[in-house]
Amino acid sequence: MLKKTVLTFAFLTILTTFYGFNAQFSAPATNSALNDETVMDYSLLPEGSYLISAYDNLIRNISEQEGHDWRLMSAIAYHESRFTPDITSRSGARGLMQIMPSVARQFDVPVTEVSNPETNVWLANKLLSKIMSTLRLPEGISEKDRMSIVLASYNSGIGHVSDARRLAKLNGENPNSWEVVARYLSLKADPAYYESEVVKCGRFTGSRQTLAYVNDVIGRYDRYCRVAGR
Repeated sequence: MLKKTVLTFAFLTILTTFYGFNAQFSAPATNSALNDETVMDYSLLPEGSYLISAYDNLIRNISEQEGHDWRLMSAIAYHESRFTPDITSRSGARGLMQIMPSVARQFDVPVTEVSNPETNVWLANKLLSKIMSTLRLPEGISEKDRMSIVLASYNSGIGHVSDARRLAKLNGENPNSWEVVARYLSLKADPAYYESEVVKCGRFTGSRQTLAYVNDVIGRYDRYCRVAGR
């Protein structure tokens, strides 16, 4: 009987360790709100206990704290890393949200901390907020146009998207329409367009990748909305 009890206790201990029910990620010193463990739950969830990924708690809590839809941030994480926290791309982007070291420096976060899942998601949210404030999209824009233009900026850089919007305006078209902006992003590979005086970031040859990125993330976001509700 004693032997059976000991074995049962050992088995439960191994399960708890494996699933990490109490595991916590270290918070970046740049945001005091992330240090309040009574408010924020960053535990890594075991399979079968989440709606989208094992990072549901982390992504949801940080995103809601920063004012963003956690399902959209999860869709970005899926596209960027398939929810893999320890990968680095050939360009140097790191972690769940594939954050570049230059982004970390913008927000005074040590580059060594970028791969930390909590820090990585926090930086992605901060970057999205900065993109939205810089774009200054009008309130009347449709949600799909807004989301598409913001996601394109996240993927290709806000400079190229801003160039495309300026080109649209220069040619009498709507700079707040994703269909229009996407077309001018593609046209930025043509010197007749990227040599325009309103273009600040020069030639852009990644439009096909950016357009596919926007379509993929929005499509996945729609699916996550159906799966996760609010």
